[in-house]
Amino acid sequence: MARTSTTPPATAAEPGTTPGLRLAGLTKVLGGRTIVDDLTLDIAPGEMVSLLGPSGCGKTTTLRLIAGFLHPDAGRVEVDGADITDLGPERRPSAMVFQNYALWPHMTISKNVAFPLKVAKVPRAEIARRVAEVLELVGLSHHAGSRPAHISGGEQQRAALARALVQRPKLLLLDEPLSNLDAKLRVRVREEIRDIQQRLGITTVLVTHDQEEALSVSDRVAVMNEGRIEQVSTPAELYRAPATSFVAGFIGSSNTLAALDLGEGEPGVTWVVRPEDVRIDPSGMPGVVRRVLPHGHYAEVSITVRDTDLRAFVTGAAPEPGEEVGVRIVRALRYRDGRLEDAHVEVPA
Repeated sequence: MARTSTTPPATAAEPGTTPGLRLAGLTKVLGGRTIVDDLTLDIAPGEMVSLLGPSGCGKTTTLRLIAGFLHPDAGRVEVDGADITDLGPERRPSAMVFQNYALWPHMTISKNVAFPLKVAKVPRAEIARRVAEVLELVGLSHHAGSRPAHISGGEQQRAALARALVQRPKLLLLDEPLSNLDAKLRVRVREEIRDIQQRLGITTVLVTHDQEEALSVSDRVAVMNEGRIEQVSTPAELYRAPATSFVAGFIGSSNTLAALDLGEGEPGVTWVVRPEDVRIDPSGMPGVVRRVLPHGHYAEVSITVRDTDLRAFVTGAAPEPGEEVGVRIVRALRYRDGRLEDAHVEVPA
């Protein structure tokens, strides 16, 4: 049976190359609690990496350490090989888009975007040229003279992005930038952000608690838990082979089963089964349908098997509640003491 490594790569940069961003042993204690705990991560130049995790896991504190709004108790922050740990936020080659956009309501969009350049005493002609360029990049040239209250939420978000990009940073930091938008608009704006990021080739860190957002736009995702990175991998690898039971339970939908529930008697062993890997099959284990939740092109079906509840994603005709069915698990992830041991196991019928 094939084994899968439980130690994911900490960097996407090629050996011998300089990362666009390096976090080396970052630690931060706030209020007597360790919020970021010896965190190390390399991000390649031009790469977009999301910090994903539940509330309180340390992802926003990590972003603030990168931006310079907080100083680490230990560790370093490097951009393109230069140590910037002791630089204030105004001296760092980074720009941040905040969750609430932080646009000045009394200024036009053009003046909002120009503001950081005026503070930096950039010549007036260059300010005008750079503001015009970046407004065209984000599709807001027609709103240059509008005030924030007169444009939509998605346009305000793009204005905040333009204000960050006009500074020509080496590092773009995004702090929950889509959380104030409705679901449909979030999808459109995140695609726009990803398109702009790829066109500019700018190293980007996105903080989000929305796994769909992180998985859809990132080159890699760093899943955080209690101040540490549990796994950093591509979106596909995170879903296919989560390195820990925490990541498996956090990413996507899953059934988590004690091995004893389905006939394997080893202590400390659990299985994680994705709902799409639970099939209704007359030759499988006997079960009873408890609940059916339609989701358009598929249904989420809850089935009790050997006193254990399993969720299955069923396409086509779904069974009815109370119906007796056979259940077959076509793939399971096997964990021992919370660490991935096998990426593909056969479950006894």
